[in-house]
Amino acid sequence: MRVMGLDVGSKTVGIAISDALGWTAQGIETIKIDESAGQFGMSRIQELVTEYAVTSFVVGYPKNMNNSIGPRGEASERYAELLKETFGHPAVLWDERLTTMAAERMLIEADVSRKKRKTVIDKMAAVMILQGYLDSKNR
Repeated sequence: MRVMGLDVGSKTVGIAISDALGWTAQGIETIKIDESAGQFGMSRIQELVTEYAVTSFVVGYPKNMNNSIGPRGEASERYAELLKETFGHPAVLWDERLTTMAAERMLIEADVSRKKRKTVIDKMAAVMILQGYLDSKNR
């Protein structure tokens, strides 16, 4: 029973998967999507759901700093609903404020090049979203 964490953007989705016990999150990949064209990467997510026996989803929820929901938050709500409808598994929205910034800072501190950071930032943000969720459940 694994959980999939997703950092959803308009052009990419970072993917992380929990271990079988639900303690740790590992980055898997970044999927290219095209939100404006209605292409959300569901076929690749289906492959990962099957491969990792995923039973639930945690979708990053980018609230504004004043706790309001903007256009990206609404897009995450729609993506979570699409996951529920497509796979029949629960999808939790998880507050992701500042996770991309924290992931960027961590990669900079690790001396990862700007070019390489760009390719892994969404996957790293997905790890941070999922790990935050897992930590809250394992207290």
